[in-house]
Amino acid sequence: MDYDSFNAFCERFTATSHVVQWGNAQVWKVAGKVFAIGGWGDDKPAYTFKTSDLNFEFLSHKDGYKPAPYFATRGMKWIQQTDTDGELDEELEYYITESYRLVALGLSKKKRKELGIDVEPRE
Repeated sequence: MDYDSFNAFCERFTATSHVVQWGNAQVWKVAGKVFAIGGWGDDKPAYTFKTSDLNFEFLSHKDGYKPAPYFATRGMKWIQQTDTDGELDEELEYYITESYRLVALGLSKKKRKELGIDVEPRE
């Protein structure tokens, strides 16, 4: 996935905003809270997103992923996809969608309703 595809995918979510910050990274937020970052890689694209505890443990040991610099070292469950040759694009879309859901669930029900965000916790 390239950055244009990443940005096009992220802009599909309700109540999001996009900024370029942190050394030219493509940062996507929902209600001002980060849910996905495109950039921060070495010399090639990398994508960073929030995960559940279980997905964090799984992805931390899977080829093409690593605990996200800066976030994971502070105890946050964020992963960075470093293998961006296209084979993991479908997985990336799933994990970005999950990241959006997790971050949106951190908002109050009132705020989600106000913004038109319809997400529910997983059972």
